[in-house]
Amino acid sequence: IYRPTRHGVPLDEPFPVLLQRTPYDKTSERFVATAHFFCRHGYVVALQDIRGRYASEGVFSKYGTDAEDGYDTIAQLAELPYCDGQIGMWGTSYAAHTQADAAKLHPPALKTIVLNMGGFSDGWDHKIRNHGAFELVQQLTWAFSELARGTKDPVIRAMLEREPVADWLTRFPLRKGLNPLAIAPNFEEYLLQMATHGDAADWRGIGTSWLDYYDDTADIPMLHMSGWYDTYAGGTVRNYLELAERKRGPVRLIVGPWTHSGNLRSYAGNVEFGPESTLTGFEREFHLRWFDHFLKGNENGVEHEGPVRLFIMGSGDGHRDEQGRLVHGGAWREASDWPLPGTAFTAYYLHADGSLTTSAPATGEPASTTYTHDPAHPVPTIGGSFTGISTDSPALSGGFDQREGLEIFGSQPPYLPLKSRPDVLVFQTEPLEREMTLIGPIVVRLFAASSALDTDFTAKLVDVYPPSADYPSGYDLNLTDGIIRARYRESPDHQMLLDPGRIHEFTIEPFPTANVFKRGHRIRLDIASSNFPRFDVNPNTGEPLGQHRRAVKADNTVFHSAEYASHVVLPMER
Repeated sequence: IYRPTRHGVPLDEPFPVLLQRTPYDKTSERFVATAHFFCRHGYVVALQDIRGRYASEGVFSKYGTDAEDGYDTIAQLAELPYCDGQIGMWGTSYAAHTQADAAKLHPPALKTIVLNMGGFSDGWDHKIRNHGAFELVQQLTWAFSELARGTKDPVIRAMLEREPVADWLTRFPLRKGLNPLAIAPNFEEYLLQMATHGDAADWRGIGTSWLDYYDDTADIPMLHMSGWYDTYAGGTVRNYLELAERKRGPVRLIVGPWTHSGNLRSYAGNVEFGPESTLTGFEREFHLRWFDHFLKGNENGVEHEGPVRLFIMGSGDGHRDEQGRLVHGGAWREASDWPLPGTAFTAYYLHADGSLTTSAPATGEPASTTYTHDPAHPVPTIGGSFTGISTDSPALSGGFDQREGLEIFGSQPPYLPLKSRPDVLVFQTEPLEREMTLIGPIVVRLFAASSALDTDFTAKLVDVYPPSADYPSGYDLNLTDGIIRARYRESPDHQMLLDPGRIHEFTIEPFPTANVFKRGHRIRLDIASSNFPRFDVNPNTGEPLGQHRRAVKADNTVFHSAEYASHVVLPMER
């Protein structure tokens, strides 16, 4: 606990308390420096290691007891003689998750929260599973890195250095007791549970879902923040929508062009958005304005800000800057609602010749395209909305040219574009005759069949730059992507294997995005059946999730006929 002082003596008068509950070590320099900053501006600050992490007792279980522990912590802080009865919370990622969990139990003293890139809406469709697929690189990397950082045992550290996470990604699924996490059974237990439990009901508890707790959540001012390349992007938007409808709040939403925890970076991956894309003074002054208004009643302009603030990517000229990044650019926009009023949800249809148009396939067009998904040679992850916690993460989040390379995990020479792979179907518009702006949710409806009992279908939206002096081959910029595990095509609550050869309808819901497609660019949709190591690779055998020992090739067929018109619905600005 950090308290305001005068001449080195703590002040006895009551102040609001700002609380952050974290698994990342409350004594770290950045936490302590921020606590000192808030103290100098008239706040008591409490930093707490969550249960079983660093200085806190007990056994750590990921997403286990944060709701109850948070409630109890808030109640205890409110009773301190130097607390004025008001508690505010802030924090990023897991520290946003701990805020959400506490708010679900409606502790009386909790008066406001600022959730940055965290707080599940539904652990089934993001962060743990993703529409049935397992968020492999995020969860496995987090387990390895946090076990290493949190232990004082030199043997455990040496073991994890000898057997890095990148090697174990290629040996998934893990076997109980036969992997490095077995040395810490609590880590192994939660990881194996995530890998083997795919039904939505498995992730509807208070620690991994907000869906059943929106009504019970405290009606307090909330700020929900995320990035278009953040692993919480979809969940953040959904939380905002659900809570803004139910609460007086106010409840607000900010989404920038960021990767996870990237609010102060003007780039995401290998793409530059310009200095205006960052939140100036985010870790300190930004939060101070919010708390000064909602905990102290200061009229400082926060009360006049709109409910939705979005960064619309894509107004740059596309040159390569001095850091070697594509200058994609963009600008902020305030809105009164989400999706933006007046949005035209427009169907773009897949055609046999690889075109993507607003005209449905005509009778007589070739009905389908078939490709082979080989689990032994999955499509490598190149950017996207996920989290790579450790500095040596084998996957790179954000925006990238969709071209394999030496730095891309799973790539193989000669390092050609993903569009050259036979297991990636590419559908794109003609070069655009005018600028087009897309802002909102994306939905892909595929009619498809498989020779296998189970498989995956992935979809990726791409902004295709034409060739230029800096990029002679053009630049295929990923914007958002999604996946559906076939056994969950009909319901997130029930697994149903495929009837091989039978046509089924699949719905893929990538995270929302906001982008200007400039004149001369193309809008592209890529369809495949793997995105590794962001997601675990489907072995196509239909075996229990996370427990397979076999893998078979699957011939997957996407239909684009008049009867089975696969398409993507894009939110176009009129």
